[in-house]
Amino acid sequence: MPAPHAPRTPWARTALLGVVLSAAVCLIVLAFSWPSVTLNPRDLPIAITGPAASVQAVETALEAQADGAFRLDEVADRDAAVEAIRTRADYGAIVLGTEPEVLTSSAAGTATNQLMTQLRTQLQAMAQQQAAAAAQAAGLGQAPTVTVALTDVVPLVAGDPRGAGLTAAALPLVFGGMIGGIGVALVVTGAWRRVVALLVYAIVAGAAIAGIMQGWFQVLGGDYLLNAAAVSLTLLAMGATIVGFAALFGRPGIAVGPVLFMLIGNPISGATFPKEFYPAPWGEVGQFLPPGAGATLLKDVAYFPDASPAFPILVLACWAVVGLALVIVGHFRDQAEVVPAGGHDLATAPDTAPA
Repeated sequence: MPAPHAPRTPWARTALLGVVLSAAVCLIVLAFSWPSVTLNPRDLPIAITGPAASVQAVETALEAQADGAFRLDEVADRDAAVEAIRTRADYGAIVLGTEPEVLTSSAAGTATNQLMTQLRTQLQAMAQQQAAAAAQAAGLGQAPTVTVALTDVVPLVAGDPRGAGLTAAALPLVFGGMIGGIGVALVVTGAWRRVVALLVYAIVAGAAIAGIMQGWFQVLGGDYLLNAAAVSLTLLAMGATIVGFAALFGRPGIAVGPVLFMLIGNPISGATFPKEFYPAPWGEVGQFLPPGAGATLLKDVAYFPDASPAFPILVLACWAVVGLALVIVGHFRDQAEVVPAGGHDLATAPDTAPA
């Protein structure tokens, strides 16, 4: 006898599925395209120092030309400007006076470095105009040529002069956190076994990824152990969250990884562009998610040892702790819901909670 045909999918459900899948594709396109379409510098912090009249003139010119792109922070002198850049309080600096200079930091990001280079060109044109006006007023001939120096205070490593390797590493970190969490959630059974598996994965993968990026590709500076610790904490934060939601909601909970970290967190992570480039408040929101906090922490420990890494460490630690706590909560909830055969107490049974 011929095998019976499987029941046909109702037409209404078929049409609804097409609409839902179309909406999902649009959401993915929106998530990855929206940041690049709306990117513009907004209140980018830049230090400035020099004579009061010169500072006021530059501030007025930038307000008229840059339309809110920069936020100028007045500092005492050049040393204070350098310190502000090294602690990541500012992305660059303008030093005015007899020897004008623009300070930049290529390690802070390609976009900000390009902006500071363009700003140097504008300042040189302004200074040349002022010199020409002063020479004309004094009855002199040709005005002397004014040169505005450009100094990279925190440069990238020689193996990654354009920062492409450091930027490209952000997406594999997100994939790494998701792969670890999904793999542990699907394969490992038992709450404490899952915790151990997550910790082992985060430590080993963090050491390996940092070794590849710093030792092989040479796109990271700084101390190897600190870089490995930053990568490990990032992987643990994302992996523990996925396993925690899977422990509470079963396999549907695994979807929190692609949705929260890939579709939402990665586009606004600030790995490619500073948070000031995103429309408010999304730049700040991205720093509270593991992809953004992980990218910031890795850049801090690799290039900015004078900057405080407390905030990204706290963000990642909170995600990791909450995720691991959810793993334990889901385990004990399952134990309380299952009625054992023969009246045995599950509290004393081996750790075999179902995935």
